[in-house]
Amino acid sequence: MRSFSTSTARSLRCIIMGPPGGGKGTLSSRLVKEYGLTHFSSGDALRGHIKDNTALGREAKKYMDVGDLVPDDLMVEMVLSHVVTVDKSSPTWLLDGFPRSVSQAQALDEKFDVDVVLNLDIPHEEIVERLRHRLVHVASGRSYHAVWNPPKVEGKDDETGEDLIVRDDDKPEAVRDRLKVYELNTKPVIDHYAAKNKAKTFSGTESDVIWPMMKDFINSEFLK
Repeated sequence: MRSFSTSTARSLRCIIMGPPGGGKGTLSSRLVKEYGLTHFSSGDALRGHIKDNTALGREAKKYMDVGDLVPDDLMVEMVLSHVVTVDKSSPTWLLDGFPRSVSQAQALDEKFDVDVVLNLDIPHEEIVERLRHRLVHVASGRSYHAVWNPPKVEGKDDETGEDLIVRDDDKPEAVRDRLKVYELNTKPVIDHYAAKNKAKTFSGTESDVIWPMMKDFINSEFLK
């Protein structure tokens, strides 16, 4: 593991963005393993505040208990509070799933000097093809892939023998709709950071192809 110590490199405050099903989780895990970054998401911040019973967490839980979405301004406050806590421990982190709008990006920029946004550019039809073969065991959340990681018995969970399903939101038209929404919401955020020369886009169809490019970029830019 390469370390971002003060003697070898400056801090790395990093955002990773990518479409659903685009391999963001795989690449995030590799970044954490390779560089020792603290990886967290907006969901982690929400769960952390609720678990710790903070004032923000109690306020968010009120909305969740009645099935409402947590308001954007409250979500921003919780995420920023979480980032502050992480940053005090180490200014080397990987933020996932936030910001989702320019206003959220501006709120983050007011508190932190983000070093780079790692943006994944994956062909949409590649993602559609990936997800249409994903099989899920509903009770446990275990997932398989009919082509790359099939269950031992077709259509059955390895551990329980229960049926596997293709989730409705993994079906081609639903995936295409999600990708359209993702592009609509995130392009302004990418443009925001590109204007600051802080966005780096990695294009490809496989994480194994993108990862060497991403690693070379970080090594050359932040581990000089």
